[in-house]
Amino acid sequence: QVRLVESGGGLVQPGGSLRLSCAASGSIFTINAMGWYRQAPGKQRELVAVMVSGSTTNYADSVKGRFTISRDNAKNTVYLQMNSLEPEDTAAYYCNAYVTTTWGTVPLAYWGQGTQVTVSS
Repeated sequence: QVRLVESGGGLVQPGGSLRLSCAASGSIFTINAMGWYRQAPGKQRELVAVMVSGSTTNYADSVKGRFTISRDNAKNTVYLQMNSLEPEDTAAYYCNAYVTTTWGTVPLAYWGQGTQVTVSS
């Protein structure tokens, strides 16, 4: 089994910054990709940023230039540095990882429980 635990959400004023963290643990052989999604009330879950094996990254157009994804492979942890936050960034943020476990051969998707980010004055 694989567990993803997020932290770092909270309430911040417009223009402020937050840093999210997501640590993966469990029967991990390799992590093929880690990333962040978000879901605002009444909207579909959307990709925010993802980092695949190595350093290839992909960002949603709405966060380019403001958010930065990074990864500590030794700690199986992914981070999302969010700067210049806007009220439109308010959502529940979910960590996602594609993991090949020690007992499997095909990468499977795992999700964290979510952390709330609220941008408001």
